[in-house]
Amino acid sequence: MSKYFKKEEFARCFRENGARCKECRLAQPAKQLPYGIEENMLALVEEVLEPARERLGKPIVVNSGFRCPIHNAAVGGVANSQHMKGEAADITCDNNKRLAEIIEQLGKYDQMIRYKRPDGSIRFIHVSWKRNGVNRKMVFDK
Repeated sequence: MSKYFKKEEFARCFRENGARCKECRLAQPAKQLPYGIEENMLALVEEVLEPARERLGKPIVVNSGFRCPIHNAAVGGVANSQHMKGEAADITCDNNKRLAEIIEQLGKYDQMIRYKRPDGSIRFIHVSWKRNGVNRKMVFDK
C-alpha cells in the first residue's frame, strides 16, 4: 500500500491471506474489499498517515482500520463510522501526544479523536480523511 503501511493493517476483516476477522467471524476470505474502500484507505495513508510517519520518524501502529458492519458493531463503533468506509484508522505509537500534535500541525484530517486514559495521557488516536467531500478538521477528546 505504501512505504510504511500494509493493506492488511487496515483491512483485518478482509485479509489477503484469507484469515477471518476475529470479531465478526466472516466466513468468506474476501481477497477484494467492497467498492471504494481500498481507494479510501490509500487516500488516508497518503494524505495523513505517511506524512505523519515521516515527520514523527518512528513507527505508527494501526489498531483498527476498515471494519465491516458486524465488526464495527462488535467493537462498539457508531452506526455511521468512517471505519466502515475505509476512511478512518485508530493508531498509536510510543509518543501519542507528539503524534497528535504532528497530525494537527500538518492539517490534513477530517476528524482526530484523542482517546485518553484517566491520567490524561493519550491511549490512541482515531484519525480520518475523506477522499470525496469536505474534510472538517474536527478535534475531540474522549
